[in-house]
Amino acid sequence: MEDLYREIIIDHYKNPAYKGRLDPHDIFFEDDNPLCGDHIAVTLRVDKAGRVSESAFDGKGCAISQASADMLMESIVGKSLDEVKTLTKQDVLDLLGIELGPVRLKCALLSLKVLKAGVYGLGEASDALVE
Repeated sequence: MEDLYREIIIDHYKNPAYKGRLDPHDIFFEDDNPLCGDHIAVTLRVDKAGRVSESAFDGKGCAISQASADMLMESIVGKSLDEVKTLTKQDVLDLLGIELGPVRLKCALLSLKVLKAGVYGLGEASDALVE
Protein backbone atom coordinates (compact mmCIF):
# COMPACT_ATOMS: atom_id res chain seq x y z
CA MET A 1 0.00 0.00 0.00
CA GLU A 2 2.86 2.43 0.77
CA ASP A 3 4.08 1.99 -2.82
CA LEU A 4 0.74 3.30 -4.08
CA TYR A 5 1.01 6.36 -1.83
CA ARG A 6 4.59 6.94 -2.96
CA GLU A 7 3.41 6.87 -6.59
CA ILE A 8 0.67 9.40 -5.75
CA ILE A 9 3.24 11.66 -4.05
CA ILE A 10 5.57 11.47 -7.07
CA ASP A 11 2.65 12.24 -9.39
CA HIS A 12 1.69 15.34 -7.37
CA TYR A 13 5.35 16.40 -7.37
CA LYS A 14 5.85 15.95 -11.11
CA ASN A 15 2.37 17.05 -12.22
CA PRO A 16 1.04 19.52 -9.65
CA ALA A 17 -2.49 20.66 -10.47
CA TYR A 18 -2.43 23.58 -8.03
CA LYS A 19 1.00 25.06 -8.73
CA GLY A 20 1.09 28.73 -9.60
CA ARG A 21 0.01 32.04 -8.14
CA LEU A 22 -3.46 33.52 -8.20
CA ASP A 23 -3.59 37.16 -9.24
CA PRO A 24 -5.63 38.76 -7.88
CA HIS A 25 -5.88 36.88 -4.59
CA ASP A 26 -7.49 37.44 -1.22
CA ILE A 27 -4.90 35.66 0.92
CA PHE A 28 -1.15 35.35 0.41
CA PHE A 29 1.61 34.04 2.61
CA GLU A 30 5.03 32.48 2.06
CA ASP A 31 7.72 30.94 4.20
CA ASP A 32 10.78 28.70 4.13
CA ASN A 33 11.96 25.60 5.90
CA PRO A 34 15.43 26.78 6.99
CA LEU A 35 16.58 23.20 7.62
CA CYS A 36 16.45 22.20 3.97
CA GLY A 37 15.66 25.31 1.92
CA ASP A 38 12.12 24.34 0.89
CA HIS A 39 9.99 27.39 0.04
CA ILE A 40 6.20 27.58 -0.25
CA ALA A 41 3.96 30.51 -1.17
CA VAL A 42 0.17 30.10 -0.94
CA THR A 43 -2.46 32.24 -2.64
CA LEU A 44 -6.21 31.85 -2.10
CA ARG A 45 -9.38 33.34 -3.45
CA VAL A 46 -12.29 33.41 -1.03
CA ASP A 47 -15.94 33.80 -2.04
CA LYS A 48 -18.52 36.02 -0.33
CA ALA A 49 -19.58 33.11 1.91
CA GLY A 50 -16.03 32.79 3.28
CA ARG A 51 -15.18 29.60 1.38
CA VAL A 52 -12.00 28.94 -0.55
CA SER A 53 -13.01 29.17 -4.21
CA GLU A 54 -9.50 28.76 -5.65
CA SER A 55 -6.13 27.84 -4.20
CA ALA A 56 -2.58 27.70 -5.49
CA PHE A 57 0.94 27.25 -4.22
CA ASP A 58 4.30 28.14 -5.64
CA GLY A 59 7.75 27.27 -4.47
CA LYS A 60 10.65 24.92 -4.63
CA GLY A 61 11.82 22.00 -2.61
CA CYS A 62 11.76 18.27 -2.18
CA ALA A 63 9.07 15.94 -3.48
CA ILE A 64 7.41 15.71 -0.07
CA SER A 65 7.07 19.48 0.43
CA GLN A 66 5.81 20.12 -3.09
CA ALA A 67 3.44 17.13 -3.22
CA SER A 68 1.95 17.89 0.20
CA ALA A 69 1.37 21.51 -0.88
CA ASP A 70 -0.42 20.37 -4.04
CA MET A 71 -2.54 17.83 -2.14
CA LEU A 72 -3.38 20.36 0.57
CA MET A 73 -4.43 23.02 -1.96
CA GLU A 74 -6.68 20.46 -3.64
CA SER A 75 -8.26 19.46 -0.33
CA ILE A 76 -9.24 22.97 0.79
CA VAL A 77 -11.22 24.13 -2.24
CA GLY A 78 -14.82 24.53 -1.07
CA LYS A 79 -13.92 24.63 2.63
CA SER A 80 -14.72 27.63 4.79
CA LEU A 81 -11.85 29.57 6.32
CA ASP A 82 -12.99 28.29 9.72
CA GLU A 83 -12.64 24.71 8.44
CA VAL A 84 -9.17 25.51 7.07
CA LYS A 85 -8.17 26.85 10.49
CA THR A 86 -8.99 23.47 12.06
CA LEU A 87 -6.70 21.44 9.78
CA THR A 88 -4.01 19.55 11.65
CA LYS A 89 -0.74 17.88 10.86
CA GLN A 90 -2.60 14.56 10.95
CA ASP A 91 -4.81 15.78 8.09
CA VAL A 92 -1.70 16.40 5.97
CA LEU A 93 -0.17 13.08 6.96
CA ASP A 94 -3.41 11.34 6.03
CA LEU A 95 -3.26 12.97 2.60
CA LEU A 96 0.30 11.70 2.11
CA GLY A 97 -0.49 8.23 3.43
CA ILE A 98 3.05 7.29 4.48
CA GLU A 99 5.04 7.53 7.69
CA LEU A 100 7.67 10.25 7.80
CA GLY A 101 10.71 10.82 9.96
CA PRO A 102 11.22 14.10 11.84
CA VAL A 103 13.15 15.83 9.02
CA ARG A 104 10.62 14.91 6.32
CA LEU A 105 7.77 15.83 8.67
CA LYS A 106 8.90 19.48 8.58
CA CYS A 107 8.94 19.29 4.77
CA ALA A 108 5.43 17.86 4.67
CA LEU A 109 4.00 20.41 7.10
CA LEU A 110 5.49 23.57 5.59
CA SER A 111 2.47 24.10 3.34
CA LEU A 112 0.05 23.75 6.28
CA LYS A 113 2.09 26.23 8.33
CA VAL A 114 2.05 28.73 5.44
CA LEU A 115 -1.64 28.17 4.70
CA LYS A 116 -2.73 28.71 8.29
CA ALA A 117 -0.53 31.79 8.74
CA GLY A 118 -2.18 33.29 5.67
CA VAL A 119 -5.70 32.40 6.78
CA TYR A 120 -5.08 33.80 10.26
CA GLY A 121 -3.51 36.93 8.71
CA LEU A 122 -0.30 36.55 10.69
CA GLY A 123 2.87 38.44 9.95
CA GLU A 124 4.98 35.40 10.71
CA ALA A 125 4.35 31.66 10.45
CA SER A 126 4.86 29.54 13.54
CA ASP A 127 5.32 25.81 13.95
CA ALA A 128 2.55 26.00 16.59
CA LEU A 129 0.06 26.40 13.71
CA VAL A 130 0.52 22.77 12.66
CA GLU A 131 0.19 20.95 15.96
